[in-house]
Amino acid sequence: MFSKILIANRGEIAVRIIRSCKDMGISTVAVYSKADKDALHVALADQSYCIGEASPLDSYLNQERIISAALISGAQAIHPGYGFLSENAQFAELCLKHGIVFIGPDPEKMERLSDKEQVKQLMEEAGLPTIPGSKLLDSVEEALEAAKLIGYPVMLKARSGGGGRGIRLVRKEEEMENAFFAATSEGKSAFGDGAVYMEKYIHPARHIEMQIIADEAGEVVCLGERDCSIQRNHQKLVEESPSPAITADVRNTMIEQITKAVKSVGYLGLGTLEFLLDSSGNYYFMEMNVRLQVEHTVTEAITSYDLVKWQIRTAAGIPLKFKQNDVKMKGCSIECRINARAPGKVEFLHIPGGPFVRFDTYLAMGSVVSPVYDPLLGKLIVFAGTREEAIRKMQAALCELVIQGVETNIANQLDIIGDTRFQNGSYSLDFFK
Repeated sequence: MFSKILIANRGEIAVRIIRSCKDMGISTVAVYSKADKDALHVALADQSYCIGEASPLDSYLNQERIISAALISGAQAIHPGYGFLSENAQFAELCLKHGIVFIGPDPEKMERLSDKEQVKQLMEEAGLPTIPGSKLLDSVEEALEAAKLIGYPVMLKARSGGGGRGIRLVRKEEEMENAFFAATSEGKSAFGDGAVYMEKYIHPARHIEMQIIADEAGEVVCLGERDCSIQRNHQKLVEESPSPAITADVRNTMIEQITKAVKSVGYLGLGTLEFLLDSSGNYYFMEMNVRLQVEHTVTEAITSYDLVKWQIRTAAGIPLKFKQNDVKMKGCSIECRINARAPGKVEFLHIPGGPFVRFDTYLAMGSVVSPVYDPLLGKLIVFAGTREEAIRKMQAALCELVIQGVETNIANQLDIIGDTRFQNGSYSLDFFK
């Protein structure tokens, strides 16, 4: 097991990883930008190093400075969290070059599975149903031809896209040219990769994720699903597990197919397979995330497994201590993402408490919310024996959460949780349309 880990991230996820490391008796090293010098993750870590200015390019995306901090501190491994360098194969390779363990898949697997075209082909070959689509499209003309074969409406998607960027819905032929250039331009600007492909637009649909973990011995365990269909502009706002739209039979079939597919590619560590579920109960594989997900917390709540700890253990070569038959999904967990609407300084903070209420955050009195970084302030998570009880618990927790000095989306989250469609579980990706 590692004795010291560097966390190459900031915000709530850096705090979350540090806490799991402390539980495991592992020393932690924080890196921070000048804007984050007073941040909570810096205070909680055993060591900390400033790696640059506020801009992510000068700090949290600066691979050489992060590696230098790891070498100077004597860290044996780097946990990338999510975002930033978490799915960067070049960074994983750089870690390997310097004898540092990257807590995630190896560079070759990461590159293959992060490529949406390649992973779709791999999973299709492994037996997972996939959305009808195209290969990479080099021109508007190719896109038009592909759309004729697939049938409108279609979705153009950036190969290296994420977080809702590089995606365009095309309902008819006349919209293709503008959508194609918009998707390629956004993909190139956000990810340095303008390549796009096309998929059939499944509508109405739900966004379902399946959490897996795999060890060096090839054991793969699926920890059930998360429903992430409450999204605005492709940005997730509310997640829950289990999904009210997934039956036990469908879940069991998906788990069987997924574990077989993941074994076939020799994956190691945590991963998430994303699916679209149509109104008839048919599911279609979309992509795989080769990192810890923001919403991993609801899976932890219903299975009682600490995913960060097991991510660290599998990276250290420790085999899983549980099998698929050991996984029991109990109760219901809901997560609300609490986002800032504008930068500011926290003047007063009250965090809700009570049994099975959790708020993962980096906030403290006086914390400054910078416009430079992601607006996520924290994640409010509740767990209860039934979905109805979990909804009531979330409503109470949202009412109790107070963050003064920073404008937030707490009131909007209350509207979502109180909406009839959420309450009866009938919502879809069309929730805000």
